[in-house]
Amino acid sequence: MNILIANDDGVFAPGLQALAHALKPLGRVVVVAPESERSGYSSALTLDRPLRPVQISKDVWAVNGTPADCVYLSMNGLFDFEFDLVVSGINSGANLGDDVLYSGTVGAAFEGRLMKHPAIAVSLAGSNVRSYEQPQDYARAAQWVHDFIAQGLPILPPRHIFNINIPDVEQIKGTKVTYQGRRGQSKPISSHVDPRGRQVFWIGLAGEAVLERHPASSSHIQSDFFAVSNGYVSITPIQMDATNYEVLDNLHNHVNG
Repeated sequence: MNILIANDDGVFAPGLQALAHALKPLGRVVVVAPESERSGYSSALTLDRPLRPVQISKDVWAVNGTPADCVYLSMNGLFDFEFDLVVSGINSGANLGDDVLYSGTVGAAFEGRLMKHPAIAVSLAGSNVRSYEQPQDYARAAQWVHDFIAQGLPILPPRHIFNINIPDVEQIKGTKVTYQGRRGQSKPISSHVDPRGRQVFWIGLAGEAVLERHPASSSHIQSDFFAVSNGYVSITPIQMDATNYEVLDNLHNHVNG
């Protein structure tokens, strides 16, 4: 098996290093990742300048681009062989609920799936989903990913990926299949004046997790936030198609009289 690993924390990130080490028993592992952190880039591709892949060591490459760039290059001529699986991560911090809209970790996985390869996005979340604590134990999370892949990945339809969040806890209670949760309103922007007297702004932090059950969810399935906050690994199948088919026909009839 040929496995491509990418991320949005950069090629030297501890989560990526732990993941590459854990997956080597499963086959050839090739790392192609941004040369520095590219968090929040979603599925962005670099179109205004050339990309420069630099080989750091055997099967490890750094790219001056986005997470999706790394996967795109890898699937379109950087190598003379095909990949069987794309794994993006392990991200430092959760990618839960609305986070997936911005996540470079998720964006890289989607880029792999657009190339018709199975793909998963993996994040290591602090056990308190209401805070921004940084995770620590990447090795345990990487071993979980190894075991998940080794037992055979469940089959998903085209243009779908697994978004996996692993709680950074002493003892993982188990695994739950979850739906994508929601966050509350984002925190306000923060305004400052730089040393040269110019006004600058910091984007506010993401809103807190909404932990109550979504009204459209199955009675026995909880959100990704709920699973991680209670010590469970969250596996959410997510898709590229953002069409709301429940309102599609009604909207068509309204627009066309």
